[in-house]
Amino acid sequence: MRERKKQRTRDALLRSALELFTTKGYDRTTVDEIAEAVDVSQRTFFRYFTSKEETAFAVQDMVESRFIAILRERPAAESPFEALRAAVLDAWDTLGESIEEVVPVELHMRTYQMIESTPSLIAVHLRRSTEVEEEIARVIAEREGLDVETDPRPRVTVAAFSGVMRLAGRLWGAGEDISVESIRAVTESYLDQLGPVLAGKWRAK
Repeated sequence: MRERKKQRTRDALLRSALELFTTKGYDRTTVDEIAEAVDVSQRTFFRYFTSKEETAFAVQDMVESRFIAILRERPAAESPFEALRAAVLDAWDTLGESIEEVVPVELHMRTYQMIESTPSLIAVHLRRSTEVEEEIARVIAEREGLDVETDPRPRVTVAAFSGVMRLAGRLWGAGEDISVESIRAVTESYLDQLGPVLAGKWRAK
């Protein structure tokens, strides 16, 4: 019972934070306001989160963990890029299963857009992305039976994949349609361009 109460308090603080960030703005929201919206003290907030920044990325952490779990389960017969592509599309398709108990999917999508458009969070976002990319590269290396420290291919593959993902996210974030279907479509379209773009000749005849 006590653990369930703690989880409810944490989830309420997280929803409060994300609602305030996406309506008022991240930089203009204070920890006191987040706590007040849930009728708890600032001290209670810090029992669950180390900072305001942690709440901004809490759901994204869940989504990334889900993606990596799906990637680990992809069939061994798939190439690394095929596995990455299938895993990210599967992660978008099952996003509700990952986060709906904590926050509505629509709120997460607004938060994602907010992060992409908030300068004070972009540097943090890039640092976190670098850490996640390294974890993904190690998963790919493990799948392929490679040593990531001596074989550059896992990191090169993940760098290309992640670059496309960042571009798709940035373009989606600048648009008006913030639905899961929209970002999934943009992601799929840009990932499908990667192979032909790298291998093809562009020069007009």
